[in-house]
Amino acid sequence: MSLTDLASVLWRSRELLEMLLFKLEEEQLLLAAGRSRWLSHATREVEVVLEQIRQTEVIRAAYAQDVAVELGLPPEASLGELADAAAAPWQDLLHQHRKAFLLLTSEISALADVNRDLLTAGQRAARETMLAFAETVETYGPQGQTVSGGIRRASLVDEAI
Repeated sequence: MSLTDLASVLWRSRELLEMLLFKLEEEQLLLAAGRSRWLSHATREVEVVLEQIRQTEVIRAAYAQDVAVELGLPPEASLGELADAAAAPWQDLLHQHRKAFLLLTSEISALADVNRDLLTAGQRAARETMLAFAETVETYGPQGQTVSGGIRRASLVDEAI
């Protein structure tokens, strides 16, 4: 295995990370718009891309290990270490891949956090709506546990729905 093989699998990894970023952004748009009908499809697509990333990561690790040995580095050498030890033009290419991976993972992490917050807010809103129809309210007690209060509220129900 060579630097050419490693570079090829690194390009594939970047493509998959960009696809993951796109799928997370799609998911975010659905969440923000309240379009839960398609949310399961979007989540499934994210899971498919994650599985492809896992498979590619195994191949990348094997190639990186072989290249590290070829360059006289320990098998567990990082991409930055491989880039530093490689000759031109591989050195520049590997450094560019490393920078791209850092940027993509940062963007993916931020987007995943926002999606998680949107999901939590949506779940909370749905729960509060269901509790309003059950004529009970859940709050938190002094120790942080969920407490149901028997508070009765007036509610209007549109029976045409």
